[in-house]
Amino acid sequence: QVQLVESGGGLVQAGDSLRLSCAASGLTFSNYAMGWFRQAPGKERELLAAISRGGLNKYYVDSVKGRFTISRDSAKNTVYLQMISLKPEDTAVYYCAASPSFDFTRRIDYWGQGTQVTVSS
Repeated sequence: QVQLVESGGGLVQAGDSLRLSCAASGLTFSNYAMGWFRQAPGKERELLAAISRGGLNKYYVDSVKGRFTISRDSAKNTVYLQMISLKPEDTAVYYCAASPSFDFTRRIDYWGQGTQVTVSS
């Protein structure tokens, strides 16, 4: 049984930092590119960042470039999202996802359950 379990969300103030973690189990971690998405109320789920299977290639949506950093630890089967300079508009439920392709528009095999991030002004 494949599980992606996110953690690290919470309530913070604008300008603060958070690090989200996504622990994967039940799959061969090295076979999957990993991504972080978020969904705010009334909005579509959007891809924020992605990291390739080997960790060499990374993608960021423009709105988080310079503030968010994605990384992965193969020894721990975990992907991280370090977030700095958080803004109220970053408030959303954050999800991790696993895809056999670095192109997350093509196919996503697994989703986590999500973790809430709330940024107060």
